[in-house]
Amino acid sequence: MKVLFLGSPNFAKTVLDGILKAGHEVVAVICQPDRPASRGHKMQMPAVKEYALEKGLKVLQFEKVNRNLDEIAALDYDIFVTASFGQILSRDFLAIKMGLNVHPSLLPQFRGATPIQTALLNGCEKTGVTIQRMVYEVDAGDIIEQEEVEIKPDDDYVTLEKRLSEVSVKLLTKALESIENGTAKFVPQQGEPTFTRMIEKSDGKLDFLRTASENVNKVRALAHNPGCYFELGGQRVKVLKAALADQENGAQNQPKDIIKDKNHFLIKCLHSVIEIVSLVSPNGKTVDGKAFLNGLRNINKVD
Repeated sequence: MKVLFLGSPNFAKTVLDGILKAGHEVVAVICQPDRPASRGHKMQMPAVKEYALEKGLKVLQFEKVNRNLDEIAALDYDIFVTASFGQILSRDFLAIKMGLNVHPSLLPQFRGATPIQTALLNGCEKTGVTIQRMVYEVDAGDIIEQEEVEIKPDDDYVTLEKRLSEVSVKLLTKALESIENGTAKFVPQQGEPTFTRMIEKSDGKLDFLRTASENVNKVRALAHNPGCYFELGGQRVKVLKAALADQENGAQNQPKDIIKDKNHFLIKCLHSVIEIVSLVSPNGKTVDGKAFLNGLRNINKVD
């Protein structure tokens, strides 16, 4: 089939690669414009654009895709596929040709832009991938393929996204094949939908007045982007990895206390203890928790 692909980040790159390997013709790739990188403000192209250029594919970048419908309608494609595109498509866009969306959750659970982060934040033990027909209402389309995926206790955003993208390729390949040969079955979503929200930088701040589990889940979900942190001695400490610690540690301590332990960087939370396994110190150096703790002087509590 002739496919028009819309997507931008790494998740979408894996899906695009799967479409090509399945033997479909990608007539064009639409992605977000290049953006300044967080450090140095050097312009950085989306992962999908970089991959598409390597493969010699036509790349289109629109700040507002719905303002360029004449150019899109002129493309010779049979179906369009979206994966982590980041823009809502208008009714006029959807009227041009049929479209499929690759959504990394078990719809109708976790409709919206941040289903992977939300599953981790909520401490879910499972999530999944849904291939749905595109409709104007966000993530409300009929389902053509769906598969459950286990969330492992040590999963973070990076590891879970990788597995979900691999399942996405498998399911999308099946969906495109069934549409092409006329055997596709579309099933309306069943059950009450739940919704995700956009993640802000401020969401990454750890709150030691909440439980250690909540903070560990936050690190699993957000350490990769936008980043997790806490304040110590008036300076920001970026957390890369955290874990639950034995609750017997710090039984006499109060939330925010740094617990005396020679081998682990432990902080008291609500009725529990978190271990800061690895971090970026205020001077920009990445170290493990033990090394950072050994360098602390006269600080017994986080801000």
